[in-house]
Order: sequence, then structure tokens, then C-alpha cells
Amino acid sequence: MILIAPSLLSADFSRLADAVRTVEKAGADLIHVDIMDGHFVPQLTFGPALVASLKKVTSLPLDVHLMVDTPSEIVPLFAEAGADWISIHVEATAHLHRDISAIRAAGRKAGVVLNPATPPAALDAILPEVDYVLVMCVNPGRGSQPFIEASHGRIRTIRETIEKRNLRALVEIDGGVTLKNFEQLVDDGAQVFVAGNAVFGHPDPAEAVRTMRAIASHGERR
Repeated sequence: MILIAPSLLSADFSRLADAVRTVEKAGADLIHVDIMDGHFVPQLTFGPALVASLKKVTSLPLDVHLMVDTPSEIVPLFAEAGADWISIHVEATAHLHRDISAIRAAGRKAGVVLNPATPPAALDAILPEVDYVLVMCVNPGRGSQPFIEASHGRIRTIRETIEKRNLRALVEIDGGVTLKNFEQLVDDGAQVFVAGNAVFGHPDPAEAVRTMRAIASHGERR
């Protein structure tokens, strides 16, 4: 099953509640929330208080992507705030197994994130422990970047590895997703689609979500 996760990074920050309600009504499956600390990536964005506020306006799971140094220090804060999915970067911690275990112990889905220049082999030891792998298809820290074409092969490699090892992890992708490349990314094996500008930069965000759902449904039937 293919899941659509509109990213609030590309939404109007002054109307986030309205943005969430719009995409939820249109058929989105998750709400993606990018957390940036100004260190791991240059930008600074949201905190746990926003996640707690979003829980009041949507029934959709909140997919929280931590682009932060020392994620172990803030994972408990976001779990307490109501994050349903929490992902951390391979590149951000020397104790990946410990930090993934802490997310799962909090009763949340645990994800591991891979930057574009990090080889898929970096996932080998942690794959059995995670619920999903988030493959970055742009360099993290800024929205509306073009898709890195080499990501197609990385997505296929990771999906094939998961299937060969009979693991449960989903393949999520983030960055450069558009209505034009959506079908190809379905064919690559992506299962969870983070879409920021493709949704909230569209004249009609609800229509963008519905179009993605139609493309996804076609791919699932093939």
C-alpha cells in the first residue's frame, strides 16, 4: 500500500491547521513534520509544541523527521508531544541502535534516514530494528530542491534488500517528489511519499493529493 505524507515545510506557516485539514480531507495518510536544529542542517524549524498542537487538529499520524544532532536528547520530547512516527539520521548519532530502541520503547514507529551521499550499506545492521527507511532524494535542510536522479537506484536497492531479507521496513522518500516523477518512484519501490512543494505549492493542494492517490492506485493495480 502506498502512503502519501504532505510535508508542512512547504505550507503557509500562518495557516498550518487549515493546511492539515485540507490534505486530510483530500486523502493524505500522514502529516510529515520536519524538525531542524540549525546545526545538523543550517535551518531552524519546529519544536515539540507544534507537534502537540497538530495532534489537536488532525487524526492522521504525525511523521516527525528529526534533522538534528544528538537525537537522543529530544526523541522523548517529541514522543511525549504526540509524534507517531519518529525518524533519525544514520549520520547524526554514534549510537543508532540505542536511539532506535528508545523510539520503539516509547511506542512509536522508528525510522532511520539516509542522506544522498551515504551508501545503503550503512543500513545493514539496523534494518531489522526499524519500521521504515527514509531515503533523502535531496540534501536535507531546505524545501523545493530538485530530485537527485541517482536516488532512483538507491530506492530500488534498499527495497530489494528489505524484500530479500524478509524484513518489514517500509521505504519512505523525501525530496523532489513531483506529479511528474511520482509514477516512476512507485515503480522504483517507494511506499511512503513525502511531498512538500508538490502539494502545498500546487494551486489546489487537495487536487494534488487526489492526483497522487490516483497514480498510486494505478501502480498498486499493476
